[in-house]
Amino acid sequence: MLSLLAISSCTDDLDTKPEVEQTLDDLLADDPDAVAGLLSRLYATFALSGPDGPSSSDISDNAGESPFLRGIVNLQDFTADGMKNRWGDDGLDQLTTTSNWDENNKFFRYLYNRIYYTIPQANNLLVILESETVEDQEQVRSEVRFLRALAYYYLIDCFSKGVLATDQNYGTSAPLPEASRAELFSFVEQELLDIEPLTAASNDYGRANKATVQMLLAKLYMNAGVYTGESRYTEALVYINKIIQEGNYSLAPDFLINFSGDNDSSPEIIFPLLADAESSQSFGNTTYIVNGNLSTETLTTTDFGATQGWTGHRATKAWYGLFGDLATTTDDRALLFWTEGHNFEMNDYREWTDGYPSIKFRNSGFSTDLPSTDFSGTDFPLFRLADAYLMYAECVLRNAEGGDLNQALGYVNQIRERSNATPINEAELDLDFILDERARELNLEGHRRSDLIRFGKFTGGSYLWPWKGNTVQGTAIPDTYELFPIPLSALEANTNLTQNPGY
Repeated sequence: MLSLLAISSCTDDLDTKPEVEQTLDDLLADDPDAVAGLLSRLYATFALSGPDGPSSSDISDNAGESPFLRGIVNLQDFTADGMKNRWGDDGLDQLTTTSNWDENNKFFRYLYNRIYYTIPQANNLLVILESETVEDQEQVRSEVRFLRALAYYYLIDCFSKGVLATDQNYGTSAPLPEASRAELFSFVEQELLDIEPLTAASNDYGRANKATVQMLLAKLYMNAGVYTGESRYTEALVYINKIIQEGNYSLAPDFLINFSGDNDSSPEIIFPLLADAESSQSFGNTTYIVNGNLSTETLTTTDFGATQGWTGHRATKAWYGLFGDLATTTDDRALLFWTEGHNFEMNDYREWTDGYPSIKFRNSGFSTDLPSTDFSGTDFPLFRLADAYLMYAECVLRNAEGGDLNQALGYVNQIRERSNATPINEAELDLDFILDERARELNLEGHRRSDLIRFGKFTGGSYLWPWKGNTVQGTAIPDTYELFPIPLSALEANTNLTQNPGY
């Protein structure tokens, strides 16, 4: 009898075998909803640190610092142009200044370990489901495969390579060989293509549906030129069209609905990572974003539904400068920075008053009254319709087959008009505008580093931002920084792995 995962394994040695707990038959005898609970725990690996509250950890890393979503924000947003952090603790300075990266930085290890915690849990559950029959079997299998693909997507994007652990080689005792970026891309692509027709068109909020799978597939294709050297914007557009035309989503009437404590009511969010201020407390979900941008020194935290302010994160002019004069712009998104008591220029990223904290994410309700809490209950919108609209426009501008320029302009202007920004005309719609609009609309949502790399603006010196390369005005950084170094602990655990070039 196959054993069921305990959602507990060690990634120090890239072990792909979760610890034994009970058989599925035993668990189902005790609880007919056991599979649903296990699936829920698999979803939770992207937002929570562990099963027993904010101080518990699924992996042998710091429970507060290492959760998956916190890693996404650290590595996608703080390494890029829009957001910076002032704490500087043991490696965080290297992220916020995009400099001096090496294989010993714990923040690279945290995300790598989280990836290789989630993948074996998914593999084990898939192996079990091969020999056991449960309700909605194919749907459950599709969701597990999606979550595994999502973990691999971040491996591809951030680190490029690793071992390809699947349910087919599950339990292998010998160290697995290194899989290249192209091999991992092909695996994830095929997984998503396989499950896309099998996944339900609708599902419970917070669970993957067909549009969720399509969105990840579209993102994979959007970045295919970076990952494999072959641009595949036409394929991306196929799935973006499916999301827009068949997904039954619409833009929320107000931008802020998507980032408030009651954002589960938004018609725009395609796939959220769930948070609850009481039942799923974590220092790594949106608590990190909400509390990190607040401080009792300069603003009242309870205005944003929080009882704590960690005095840590601030945006730079590379983000709020895109709105022009914040005092006169009509764009509602420009109002989501705390300017009082803060300086426009970030002359010292360690100084709290240099730069504007972002109040885009908050724990207060948009249409309901919610109490202020220590932990955030705001869900993180990993995928939402506005992103799909902007992806459509980018694909059209990159000459994808099947797109329409007038439609692209319409989608962009729907986003802008929603926030009372001035509509643009066709002559203004170009790739530079799309990159800037993605910043105005999507910053702090885990996309920025990947966007800058895709547009050729992350490394080199053609685009500078405050503290890029550890200088106030920014300086060029090497192309090797388009990837993070493979953590030393992973290299030592599996000698088949090799370091990324330049480290």
